[in-house]
Amino acid sequence: MQYNYKYRLDPPEALTETLLYHIDTCRQLYNHVLYKLNEADEIPARYTVQGTLPDLKSWWDDLNDVHSKVLQMVVKRVYDNLSTLKAQKESGRAVGMLKWKSPREYQSLTYNQSGFELKNTSGRPVLWLSKVGEIPIHLHRDIPENATIKQVTVKQEPTGEWFATFGIDVDDDTPEKPENPDRVVGIDVGILKYAHDTDGTAVRSPEFSEERERLERAQRELSRKEHGSNNWEQQRKTVAQRYADLKRKRRDFLHKLSNYYAREYELVAVEELDTKGLIELPGNSRDRAGASWGMFLRMLEYKCERDGTHFIAVDPRGTTKECASCGTETDKPLWVREHSCPSCGFEADRDANASWNILSRGLKNVGVVHSESTPVETVLPVDTVVSAKRVVETGSPTLKKRTASAVSE
Repeated sequence: MQYNYKYRLDPPEALTETLLYHIDTCRQLYNHVLYKLNEADEIPARYTVQGTLPDLKSWWDDLNDVHSKVLQMVVKRVYDNLSTLKAQKESGRAVGMLKWKSPREYQSLTYNQSGFELKNTSGRPVLWLSKVGEIPIHLHRDIPENATIKQVTVKQEPTGEWFATFGIDVDDDTPEKPENPDRVVGIDVGILKYAHDTDGTAVRSPEFSEERERLERAQRELSRKEHGSNNWEQQRKTVAQRYADLKRKRRDFLHKLSNYYAREYELVAVEELDTKGLIELPGNSRDRAGASWGMFLRMLEYKCERDGTHFIAVDPRGTTKECASCGTETDKPLWVREHSCPSCGFEADRDANASWNILSRGLKNVGVVHSESTPVETVLPVDTVVSAKRVVETGSPTLKKRTASAVSE
């Protein structure tokens, strides 16, 4: 399987200047290739363009200072962006043409297959890059011994920090998925809650109001500075740092939640969402939108593949309307948060009912017979890796009172 491992770099000032020079040279080559393609009557194959690089070096001296594989990956980057643009056009989106990259828009370079090596120099790990040198690297976790490093991408973040992302290929065989999964769960992404599953766990959207306020204060301070001045540049880095902190916390929440489901269950059924069409609600919805459902599902999918867990994305159409107990469909406006079936009388939280329907469809997709018993109306939250303050009991206030009174008796 293929994974990305990201590490912090600590280049000295001299190597920082060299890296910036190489990145800017790659940016200029990107713009040159894009210009040539726009001028051409017919776009040539990528390898044809890569074959012209030796001739370019004969009159463009700066290209000789950059590793040849890095230059080839610049051409690949142009063609990858063109493919993405073409796919968006075919899907009906109104998109224009690719634009030239400004220095702020091009901040990375990629070594593919060769030109890089992880070394131990004087007892400290370093990343050697051809025509750059040895850069100290913080290996906060080991790369698996049975892994092959395919490529390395070096990037400077807006904060000024440098990172290296290793694309590795692990030789481990993917665990076999069980034919008859026993520990199964359906997950519904909600409006008032981030996620709701069939085991009765409801996860609130992460609360990042303090972090957002700190970011907004820093942005207001930046707007008061003279653009391009030293004070403006310092404040820009402050804004970038606070945004990076907020982004890391969001991703940490998503990693922990997806990791929990992938490891605790043998089958996970989710909605196949088109997140572009989702609406935003006031209040905490901005934080929920930031910790995006699309990213959560992508993380969950590859972690399920890694751990040998079935990942089933089902058609979400009708999962809210359909009764999980008898299958009767009932229209529900968005503000109705409870499911009450007029046919069989089954009552449950709206999102809990949807999660049961998602699980039922997921089980059918893998040929597992779903139990015909009525889903439980209220289940106490199970143990999760998510902090307790983000886990709430499912069900309506009426059902909660009913459960509380039953416990007291």
